[in-house]
Amino acid sequence: MIRFAHIEYFYALLLVPLFLLIFWLYQNWRKKARKRFGDQQVINSLMPLASHGKPVLKFYMMLLAFIFLMIGLVDPQIGSKLEKVKREGIDLMLVVDVSNSMLAEDIKPNRLKRAKMAISTLIDKLEGDRIGIIVFAGHPYKQMPLTTDYSAARLFLSTINTKIVPSQGTAIGAAINMAVKSFDDKDHNKAIVIITDGENHEDNAVEAAKKATENGIRVFTIGMGLPEGAPIPVYNDYGTQTGFKKDRNGQTVITKLNEDMLRQIAAAGNGAYARANNTSTGLKKIFNDINNIEKKEIETKQFTDYEHRFQIYLAVALALLIIEVFISNRKSVWLQKYDPFGKQ
Repeated sequence: MIRFAHIEYFYALLLVPLFLLIFWLYQNWRKKARKRFGDQQVINSLMPLASHGKPVLKFYMMLLAFIFLMIGLVDPQIGSKLEKVKREGIDLMLVVDVSNSMLAEDIKPNRLKRAKMAISTLIDKLEGDRIGIIVFAGHPYKQMPLTTDYSAARLFLSTINTKIVPSQGTAIGAAINMAVKSFDDKDHNKAIVIITDGENHEDNAVEAAKKATENGIRVFTIGMGLPEGAPIPVYNDYGTQTGFKKDRNGQTVITKLNEDMLRQIAAAGNGAYARANNTSTGLKKIFNDINNIEKKEIETKQFTDYEHRFQIYLAVALALLIIEVFISNRKSVWLQKYDPFGKQ
């Protein structure tokens, strides 16, 4: 079992493509500058010891050192002792709508980001509960099975966006059915929290919620959005907004929160409904209700001792930097003496 103590440092690796681009642009500029300066053979004869390959080697060594340094700062840890741990809690499956309507900005920064903020807050409050994540639009997909590893839950949560599902729509009923099948222990108390705007639902979600209660599962809903609604932004491949979604008549589509449907689902699922807005995520009420569910003893196997492995990556980074310092930008003297073609 591997875990990371500071996953936020992984974002620094996004600088690697930027460094590569800058180096490529510099090399192109340098090459063009040499051509403008004069004939290449003359320049090479004036600088016989100038190496073209060593600066490239030194750059890649520094880039590798940077990568290993960032991995070291993340602090990879390997589980060294597996034990059975007993804790009290419930099984909680979070069902998140990732349809395009969740990009509407009637609540800031937008519905989906607000939903992820609510889930992150919920994870911070959990103690001993198992949590799983299902995302859905036209079809549901299991993003993360039930686990007590909250660090993994946050990592999976960070990857959620509207592009991780191939088909659009709002199949709430199918998502509820998948959540019901995802619970693997009949003895634990279970709950489903659906986070959606409820618009354009394509199946009988109320009937699915009723069937969930027959299996001893309570269904809660959180409505993301405002009743008056908002247009759906459209973005290009570079993440720049190009306008708003329009219908066949060229009219801007307004997506509105379907509160009636979400109330019906919560009522059928013996749960509760809450609405998110710009001042509240609606989570407090739902969390209080979930907290009142009787917690049962859960026996899980988990690693209780972890060994740090950051030293290995930092040592490799340091070694690469030291080697890079001792590599000269000039050609090696022994290579200059080696003249197989007798040019000298």
